[in-house]
Amino acid sequence: MTHQLNVLSGKTTWLSSKWHQDIIKKFDKCWVPDFKNTPNLSGDLGHPKHKLENIKYIGPLSRFNKQNLDISTDILVILSGPEPQRTTLEKKILLELKDKKESVVLIRGIVEDKQQITEFNNILIYNYMTSKELETAINSSQLVVSRSGYTTIMDLAKLEKKAVFIPTPGQFEQLYLSEKLSQEKIVLSIKQEAFSYSDLKWNKKYSGFSKMDSEIDYKKLFSLF
Repeated sequence: MTHQLNVLSGKTTWLSSKWHQDIIKKFDKCWVPDFKNTPNLSGDLGHPKHKLENIKYIGPLSRFNKQNLDISTDILVILSGPEPQRTTLEKKILLELKDKKESVVLIRGIVEDKQQITEFNNILIYNYMTSKELETAINSSQLVVSRSGYTTIMDLAKLEKKAVFIPTPGQFEQLYLSEKLSQEKIVLSIKQEAFSYSDLKWNKKYSGFSKMDSEIDYKKLFSLF
């Protein structure tokens, strides 16, 4: 299973994509967690120009369910990814959002032995959340600020959220997905080195994610086995 039928790697994208597709061709089926047609979430990543015969689009996947909860958080920040970029973004966000009127929850994305919750002015900071806590936090937030990894995109699409993406510098996949969704006027995409507090407000030019109709027939899907 993969959403990367094309593997973006800068000038060597043609080579990394060919290698990956050669591996995929060795299998009876390759499941792609996205829609087959337009509109879709993965764009060129999951929809190569030269179609592979063993591809099966199964619709986006998410561990979360949409809940009609009261909005209790203005801005939910979900941090993730490699260092030092994760820490760099955390420092920028804390600097930009401290002492502002919005209520902010920041999830640092650092899994430790014990959950730690601290307050920094108007910002409630968690070192991590469990899946259930994160599901509730996203559902009860007005705006989500996060990286643009594909799992995050599928989760936010399932929960029909408004979002601002700050892709990890140097990660071609995140940069592509963020720009794609920005061009489609779904989410606002901001470069890490350029964003400011004014960017972390919802821009009405962007629609947010809409209802994702994706019912998987698991009996039919697993008939392969």
